[in-house]
Amino acid sequence: MSKARLWRAVGLMSGTSADGIDAALIETDGEAVVQCGPALSEPYDPAFRARLLAAYGSWDPTEETAALEQELTRRHAAAVDRLLADAGAAAVDVIGFHGQTLSHDPARGRTWQIGDGEALAALTGIDVVFDLRSADMAAGGQGAPLVPAYHLALAAGLPQPLAVLNIGGVANITWLPEAGGPIAFDTGPGNGLVDDWVQRHTGAPCDRDGLLAAAGRVDEDRLPRWLADSYFARRPPKSLDRKDFAGLDLTGMSVEDGAATLTAFTARAIARSAEWLPRPPIRWLVTGGGRHNPVLMAAIAAALPAPVLPVESAGWDGDAIEAQAFAYLAVRSRRGLPLTFPGTTGVGRPTTGGRFAPAGPDQAISDRRSSR
Repeated sequence: MSKARLWRAVGLMSGTSADGIDAALIETDGEAVVQCGPALSEPYDPAFRARLLAAYGSWDPTEETAALEQELTRRHAAAVDRLLADAGAAAVDVIGFHGQTLSHDPARGRTWQIGDGEALAALTGIDVVFDLRSADMAAGGQGAPLVPAYHLALAAGLPQPLAVLNIGGVANITWLPEAGGPIAFDTGPGNGLVDDWVQRHTGAPCDRDGLLAAAGRVDEDRLPRWLADSYFARRPPKSLDRKDFAGLDLTGMSVEDGAATLTAFTARAIARSAEWLPRPPIRWLVTGGGRHNPVLMAAIAAALPAPVLPVESAGWDGDAIEAQAFAYLAVRSRRGLPLTFPGTTGVGRPTTGGRFAPAGPDQAISDRRSSR
């Protein structure tokens, strides 16, 4: 059988923290071979981030969500342009475009990511794969997490069983065994609850370096009540919306104590997730924005028996992994390979997905890049 060719792909990710766009360039065959190239992050300005956060939880398209979608798409196109200009990259085969999740309700088989794939293809002159969750949900899956297929490829050759923990607005885990397929699910809140608490009370977008949490006291009376939520007793696969724990009772708490208690909640929910793993991981590799919070990382390490390390300890780039993953998934989609599996989303069988937006006849932008 002939060897699959390498595709040059750009991945784009705007996560539930809504802090900006991550873009990454990789070369891959969509299976075992992954060669990581340059990456960048484009932070959102406070006004645009506020508009995104205000739209969270909505299901009905409005003039505002339509305007948000077009602005989001233009910002992603600019990120692609900057990435390829900085990299001096030649022609790119495909873009994997996640878009921005506004709502996710797997119990009702619904998910909504804004992001206009056709417009992105026209703006960049590059083929685009987008809407990567819908096919899984239509086949009975949770539609999330999507990144485990990439974790599996990235971790080839590392000692296993291994847990890859991604802490964005929501936290999720991929458990990789010595043999067989991965298990994946959302563990509970990630940075989202703390970010919202701090934003509401201080105007800052997050608890940078965990300084507020470090100055506060964990409320040990509230935590058991929060951890008694039925979600944690539910067998995976399972997934969450960013707003699913937004109604927690924080009445009467100082900013510092609230940050400390919400940070502890994230850490202990992650520790609870280990109950669902067939065997204990020999180490936990942490990616996503949460790994930059030393208070959260210390709380997770204190709650787990195995080493908890940032993914950089394995030579990975934790700020680029999700963007790289959507580049990888775009190639898999174009090759008709599965993106999701029974153990990762609960879908009945390995399932491909994604909608394809061809660049079309106008290749001016692509040709300009190829000549650089």
